[in-house]
Amino acid sequence: MLIHLNDVLSCDVKTVSKKVNLEMNSFDSSLGSFPFIQKDPAELTITNLGEEKLRIEGKAEIVAAIPCDRCLMEVDTPLKLTFHKEVDMKQTAEGRIEDLDETDFIIGYNLDVDKLVYSEILVNWPMKTLCREDCKGICRKCGTNLNHGACSCDTVELDPRMAVIAEIFKNSN
Repeated sequence: MLIHLNDVLSCDVKTVSKKVNLEMNSFDSSLGSFPFIQKDPAELTITNLGEEKLRIEGKAEIVAAIPCDRCLMEVDTPLKLTFHKEVDMKQTAEGRIEDLDETDFIIGYNLDVDKLVYSEILVNWPMKTLCREDCKGICRKCGTNLNHGACSCDTVELDPRMAVIAEIFKNSN
């Protein structure tokens, strides 16, 4: 959703607060597509600091379905996002790129709320997601979820440096 910033920029020290519904229904990245189970409206406060500088503060709460890193079962993972950005509206798009300013959520005099929230999700994405702390994962051979029960696979793993010797014993029988 786009928010027009002309109203805020019209007067120095003007503040506008808005609740904005997010249009995106999933987080799509190179890791995959993760649907949102729940998404609350983003609460934004945009303040004109003068000299065409804006402060954008906000928060959003999202629950995403992320697979467990061990057993691949979907886990409802809450993401509580809070952000604080300062944007110089006088700076050109090329100037922002040169300064390594990550404000791709500003398009002309519009704020793209979905892009802003997307970048915050990307920064706050969990490093590891588990369905439970003692998750046993899946069997490497047959793919059985070991949280539901054991499988009949041979789980003994030999040292790969000893594979030649194991092969000799196997062939001597």
